[in-house]
Amino acid sequence: METLAAPAEFEKVIKKSRFVCRAAPVEREDEALAFLDRVRDPDATHNCWAFRIGGRYRFSDDGEPAGTAGRPILSAIEGQGLDRVVVVVTRYFGGVKLGAGGLVRAYGGVAAECLRRAPRRPIVRWARAWVRLPYAAEGAFHRLLARHGGRKLEARYAETAEFLVELPEEDLSDFARALADETRGRARLEPLA
Repeated sequence: METLAAPAEFEKVIKKSRFVCRAAPVEREDEALAFLDRVRDPDATHNCWAFRIGGRYRFSDDGEPAGTAGRPILSAIEGQGLDRVVVVVTRYFGGVKLGAGGLVRAYGGVAAECLRRAPRRPIVRWARAWVRLPYAAEGAFHRLLARHGGRKLEARYAETAEFLVELPEEDLSDFARALADETRGRARLEPLA
């Protein structure tokens, strides 16, 4: 899965109506709604939107006929294989009615084009684990953690050094093998569920 690397914008005039699409990466629903509040234009005819964050999604037709705006915007997000994204399409009515099919094509098409042009980045799924090791192995641990793109979240010092770490899910088993090799089996990695 991918998300946007940065906010994006695209504008198109369709039968005298101006459609302005703005999209952004988000991690939580409150971020998506805050983005909507920032870009919503109260002077526009409609501010239709959709977001997808994992299994959660919402959309709004904002006064357009039911199913002609929010759902096509959500379909554009899904069709691009994106997650953790919010899209707002603002319409300034130009005097020509588009009909239900025309609205679906306009909102979905503008959203899809905006997302196609937007820079993307892969979504990294993180795994957490506790690492317990002798103090003498700390240097090797820190080098391996950096090499595998991990980060240290917490440290405890008692009989052994203990670290709560976070690594990209796909690197966790490689990190565990490398750590076991480097410390001759003296380090213990316990993944958290």
